[in-house]
Amino acid sequence: MIKYLFYSFLLVIPFALKSIGSEGEIKLSLEEAIRVALKNNHEVKALMNSVLAEGSDVGISRSSLLPKINMEERFVRTNNPTDVFSIKLNQQRFSMSDFEIPNLNNPDPISDFQTTFSVEQPIVAIKEILTIKSSNKEFQAAGEDLNRKKEAVAFGVIQSYITVRIAKEFVDVAEKAIDDANENLRIADSRYKKGLGLFSDTLRASTSVTEAEQQLVSAIKDLKVAKRALGVILGMTESVDVDEQPIDIPLADIEYYKEKSLSRKDIRSLESRYEGARLMVRSYESGYIPTVGVGGTYQLNDQNAPFGAEGDSWFVMAYLRWEIFNGGKREYERAKAKHKAAEVKEQLDGLKNAVSFQVFESHLGVEEAQKNVELAESSLKTSEEGTRLVKLRYKNSLSPFVDLLNAQVNLDRSRANLVAKKNEYELAIATLSFESGTILKDLGIED
Repeated sequence: MIKYLFYSFLLVIPFALKSIGSEGEIKLSLEEAIRVALKNNHEVKALMNSVLAEGSDVGISRSSLLPKINMEERFVRTNNPTDVFSIKLNQQRFSMSDFEIPNLNNPDPISDFQTTFSVEQPIVAIKEILTIKSSNKEFQAAGEDLNRKKEAVAFGVIQSYITVRIAKEFVDVAEKAIDDANENLRIADSRYKKGLGLFSDTLRASTSVTEAEQQLVSAIKDLKVAKRALGVILGMTESVDVDEQPIDIPLADIEYYKEKSLSRKDIRSLESRYEGARLMVRSYESGYIPTVGVGGTYQLNDQNAPFGAEGDSWFVMAYLRWEIFNGGKREYERAKAKHKAAEVKEQLDGLKNAVSFQVFESHLGVEEAQKNVELAESSLKTSEEGTRLVKLRYKNSLSPFVDLLNAQVNLDRSRANLVAKKNEYELAIATLSFESGTILKDLGIED
């Protein structure tokens, strides 16, 4: 009686494990998941702020070409003869008595509230213009970095999405393994009762059931972790479930990917940075060219109150400012800029070579994954037929039970292998699309 209760318990466990709750989960299609990630992923949001900061740098550089307007209020009290003389003139209250020698040599202290409005506008400023252009290139580069990060996040979502799907399918494989193990246990027990088998076969079958249940427990744990990991990359606190639809990324020939990879976002980013670095070289070289501008000042003077206007005056000016020598700073800045430009150029050439190799490797990976799927399907058919034949032989006392157990292990492994290879094929296509920089376009969700 106890033995039958034990077997009944083994049959109930799979259903109990399968009913472990999925509360707090949401289910998203791949496109929905990617769109959520592009909106909520913390790395994308952080880099977006970085791009906005670069945009502010462009404004900072542009401000050097705009007029500078200043207002200044200054208070002075002095008995310095020269200053007293000029202050009275500015306040427009100079009199004949101020020409007397005692008043000139020993004037009484005087107060002055001086209000000044000034403006200065550069007209010819080559260095500032080139700096603005360089800042714009850096801003463009930051934008391309953001676009590449979006592609990386989308690819990360695909990887995590496939991981969830594999975990779900492994749970199904584990459940099938339990069903097969229970069937083997039933056959072994039936043969033992009829006196055709050994009790040791029943014990071995019972052990295989337990091992299959352990695999199911692990598979369920892996599934929960995978769902939660997908939620993390989406910038969510919930676990995320996936649908069963295959990932629809069209597969093109290698020439298509080679051509598209030449304009990959990170390549375009480095190209913009290289152009910006060359502009900075020209900017420092333009330090030898003088700056030309105009300016003017309007001044109010009063002895009693701020912003008073006992006297007022103005002047306008044009200037040519030429920095003849600054201690060699300009030469070192130009040399540094040249080295930086050369550094970026080497990085760009290296990246292009690396991208070409990545596309080549990824394309071979697709071919390999496609062939592995075919081999895995063939292996599964062979395992299924082999298990069926061994089971018949065992029922007819032509094979030992250990052969059936070995055949079952091979069948379970073939099922899991086919699941892995099918998903590896989809991931290989996604990898090729990512390495060529077309992943968002291929998914139909390019910004």
